[in-house]
Amino acid sequence: MAGQTRHPIRFTATQADAQCDAGGVRQLTRAELEELALLYRQVAADLSVLRQDATSRTYAAYVNQLLARAHHIIYSGRKTNLLTVFRFLRDEYPAIFQRQIGYVLAATLVSVAFGVLGAALTSTRPEFMRRFVGPEMIATMERHTMWTESVVSVAPMASSAIMTNNLSVSFVTFAGGIVFGLGTFFALFQNGMMLGVIGAACHHYDMSLALWSFVAPHGALELPSILIAGGAGFRLGHAMLFPGALRWRESVARGGIEAARLVSGIIPLLVIAGTLEGFFSPSHAPVWLKFTVGGLLFTLLNLWLFRPVKAVMPKF
Repeated sequence: MAGQTRHPIRFTATQADAQCDAGGVRQLTRAELEELALLYRQVAADLSVLRQDATSRTYAAYVNQLLARAHHIIYSGRKTNLLTVFRFLRDEYPAIFQRQIGYVLAATLVSVAFGVLGAALTSTRPEFMRRFVGPEMIATMERHTMWTESVVSVAPMASSAIMTNNLSVSFVTFAGGIVFGLGTFFALFQNGMMLGVIGAACHHYDMSLALWSFVAPHGALELPSILIAGGAGFRLGHAMLFPGALRWRESVARGGIEAARLVSGIIPLLVIAGTLEGFFSPSHAPVWLKFTVGGLLFTLLNLWLFRPVKAVMPKF
């Protein structure tokens, strides 16, 4: 099978590659593009069969190279612009998210578990929150003053700093998966504990309404984004720990691509969340309006992520 497939594919890929180098993928005729797409699907099927045969590693490596060359030809002509980004977010990303939902749920479970632990420790041992959040924040709570009051006066700069910080936190949570998922687990532990401790501390000082009305508008997008980043980190860690039938390097490469595609969708969410956190969340807008905005954004987020979509084949 491999011998029958590789020769026409090698000739077609080489010929197409030369034409693409000379003038781009548009130099190929419609018939050549259709043939190349058909051969691409055939060689992908052949590769999956060859990988199951331990005696065909040489052929599998060769066919994998052909597949990579064909992938370059087929997808190298794509140009990224606002329209393609919009289509990716609208059509592809929900399918990507739904395919990796198990990892996101695992990240959610870790965060919630440590959030509950942080709240329980703070409620039973008030001295714990003093060591965890520091005396300065506790002092503002004792004065019944939100530590976010100063953000309003420097909203534009604060918004930019908040976006950068949120992107950094999400990237660290995702990149922690490279350490077999342990870095991701630690980042989720920190975020969960912090939210639980601060929530319980504000409740202790009768500031729950002030806290959650501040968190609701931007947190409706920011917190799910961190959980999605955690899911991406766990996907990468799973690929490193459990390669299955794939070689370890191939498993990590595939897991890394899937994780990167999963985390790419949170960038616009964090931009919106950072803008809200800098301008709207710390403002003196009515509490009901803040909760309404948060509820509306969270509803729209779920409608987007969980809407019925056609299965999208992963591209490697």
